[in-house]
Amino acid sequence: MKLTFSTLLIFVASCAICLAQQTRKTDDGLLLEYYQNNRYADAFSYLKTVYTEPVTDAKELSRLAYTASMGGKLPDAENFYQRMYDRDTTDKNSLQNMANINLRRGNVFKAEGFLKKYILIDSGNFDVYKDLANFSIKRADIVSQLIYLQKANKLDSTEFDVASDLSDAYVRLLQFKQAEKVLSIAIAADPENIILLESLLRLASAQKKWPLAVKTGEQLLQAGDESVFVVTKLGVAYYHTKNYRCGVEVLMALPETSQTEVTAYFAAACYKQMKDQKNAIPLFEKAIKLSISPSTNTYYAEMADSYETINQLSKAQASYQKALLYDEKPLTLYFLANLYDVKLNDQKNAIKYFRKYLASKPDETAEKDYIAYGKSRLEQLTTKAK
Repeated sequence: MKLTFSTLLIFVASCAICLAQQTRKTDDGLLLEYYQNNRYADAFSYLKTVYTEPVTDAKELSRLAYTASMGGKLPDAENFYQRMYDRDTTDKNSLQNMANINLRRGNVFKAEGFLKKYILIDSGNFDVYKDLANFSIKRADIVSQLIYLQKANKLDSTEFDVASDLSDAYVRLLQFKQAEKVLSIAIAADPENIILLESLLRLASAQKKWPLAVKTGEQLLQAGDESVFVVTKLGVAYYHTKNYRCGVEVLMALPETSQTEVTAYFAAACYKQMKDQKNAIPLFEKAIKLSISPSTNTYYAEMADSYETINQLSKAQASYQKALLYDEKPLTLYFLANLYDVKLNDQKNAIKYFRKYLASKPDETAEKDYIAYGKSRLEQLTTKAK
C-alpha cells in the first residue's frame, strides 16, 4: 500500500498518541498510600503529572474528578465531572457529583439545576427527590417542596425524614388526612423514631386531638426529648384535657430563657383553673411582656420623631406616649418633655416629663448634655410657674 507524505505524518502522529495513552501508567502503590492516609490533595497533584492534558479517557477523568473532590479541589473536580458529562449526557453519576460539589460550595441554585437534569434521565432516585425538596424549602418554594416530597415518599414510604417533612407540610396546608396516612406507615415501620413522633405531636395538636397529643408528648418526654416544642405542646394538651396540675408542672419546668408567651399564658391559665389567682396573675403579666417586642418603644419613638419633624405635633405626642407604655426609656421621656416645652408650650407637662427624665437615672456619660439641659430647663420652668 502506498502512503502519501501527509498520510504518513497523520499515521505517525496517531501512533504516538496511542503509545502515549498506553504508557500513562500510575504507581498504584503510591496512590494507595496517599488514599489510605487521606492525602487526597497530594494524590491529585501526582495524578496530574501522569494524566497530562489533554485528558480524554473516561477512566482518567473519573480518577481525577474523584481525587480532586476528596482533596477539596472543588473547582477542578467540577471541571472534570463536567467534561465526563459532556462526553455522555446520560451520565447520572457526574450530575450527582456536580450537585454535591456545588452544595459543598454553597451554590444551592446550581446544585438544584444538576439534580433537575438528573431526574429527566432517572425519575426513580429517592435521594435526588429528597435533596430537591430540601433545596425548595430553602427558597421558600412550598409547592415544589410538596411535589418532591410526595415523589420521594412514593419511592420509600418508611424513610422518616421525608415522611416527617411531608406530614408537616400537609399540616401547614390543613390536609390532616394525608398527614395521618403518611405518618401511620412510617411510624408502623419505626414506632420509636423521635422525628416521626414530633410530627405526630404537631399533627395531633393541629387536629385538637388532645388525648393523643398528651400520649405522644409523654412518650417523647420519656424518650428524653425535653425540647421547648415538645414541652409546650404537651402543656397545652394537658390544659385542654383539664389536667391543670400536670400542665403547670411541665410548663414551669422549662428554663427561664426558654419561656415564651405561649408557655407563660397556658401556665397562667392552668393556675387560674386551679383557683390559684396569686400565681396566675404574674404569669399573665409575663405572657403580655413576652408577646411584645422589646423594640416596640424604639419604633414608636422613631415614629414620633418623624411626626415632629414634619410638624404633626399631636401625632408626635401620641406616639411618644405609646412608646412609654411599652418601656419608659429615659430619652423617650426627655424628647416628650422637650416637645411639650418647645413645640406645644405646655409648661405643666414639660415640667412633669423633665422630672420623670431626671428621676429615671439616665446614663450620666452618654446623656451628659441632655441631663444638663434637663436640669437647667426644669429650674427655669418651675421658677416661671411660681
